[in-house]
Amino acid sequence: MSTRSPIFAQIMQALDPTEFARCAARFPSPRRPRSLSAHDHFLALCFGQLTWRESLRDLVICLNARTARTYHLGLRSDITRTNLAYANAHRDWRLFAEVAQLLMRRARRLYLTTTPTDPELPALAYALDASIIHLSLSLFPWAHWKERMAAMKLHTLLSLRGSIPAWCLVTEATCPEQITLDQLPLEPGAFYVMDRGYLDFKRLKRLDQAEVYFVVRSKCHVRFRVLTSQPVNKQIGLRCDQTISLTSSWSRHSFGGPLRRIRIRDAMTGQSLVLLTNHFELPAQTIAHLYRSRWQVELFFKWIKQHLRLRGFYGRSPNAVRGQIWSAICAYLLVAIARKELKLSQSLHQILQIISVSAFE
Repeated sequence: MSTRSPIFAQIMQALDPTEFARCAARFPSPRRPRSLSAHDHFLALCFGQLTWRESLRDLVICLNARTARTYHLGLRSDITRTNLAYANAHRDWRLFAEVAQLLMRRARRLYLTTTPTDPELPALAYALDASIIHLSLSLFPWAHWKERMAAMKLHTLLSLRGSIPAWCLVTEATCPEQITLDQLPLEPGAFYVMDRGYLDFKRLKRLDQAEVYFVVRSKCHVRFRVLTSQPVNKQIGLRCDQTISLTSSWSRHSFGGPLRRIRIRDAMTGQSLVLLTNHFELPAQTIAHLYRSRWQVELFFKWIKQHLRLRGFYGRSPNAVRGQIWSAICAYLLVAIARKELKLSQSLHQILQIISVSAFE
């Protein structure tokens, strides 16, 4: 009999069961959901994410197909469709969110020690954005968004070194992006790159007071007065580098201090973008490059939607949907941690494909 751990168990080694137990103690269940422990519930959801199981029935059949190996996967409970359905509906989704935060901290420590792939970027740089997770209105009427559509919204603060989530939040689709700035963890000296949906001068003032640097795309209706202007190299797409003050009564009252305004033109699309930042020392081309790097968070959303289970859900309740979204984030982090700790050369997509067909091996 082989004593080597299956591939799925090796991936899950990034999370110690005692650490999970401490997280579970913070969110106790009213009663134990039909003999399925919280840890086994988490393992089953991660297994479904990493092997692309389409339903609870599919997940249970796959796990029970090799019952002699489920113990080596880490499962200690009998996995049935009834147990999983009950746990999805009743176990607090905040448990999986807490586990995700723990894994984010661990992955961030691992990837901060790596050589940056882009030395032009600051050491601490994050991209903030949100993505809509579409649902069926007939199956999830509680998630009504607009007209005949239902959805949830995933807000993510992504580290630009390693494409690792540093903070996530799952809300209703109607939640405005600016509100998440009130809950955003702030790290002094770090750069936060955002699209124009986060342009709220009152909330940006909070970032400025916390000694945090932001780069945000401006809107066309922002009124300002130019204080000084610096020469720029127009051959690389720069158009202006100005120090401005806001002139409208509301924006002047909300922010008050000077801002740096950089206008760039994309040579590929011909689109003109205006960026606002509270950092005045970095070259204008570095600020422009920092904003272009924000595209990494879009690629993160695209990756998890294409390769993890965020299109079909194992339950219809709000608790089940939130729990599955957080389990997808945990699965992504577990694969990223294993790739770093095991020094694997394959991409995350290649590793996921190997796991999906060799989880028991």
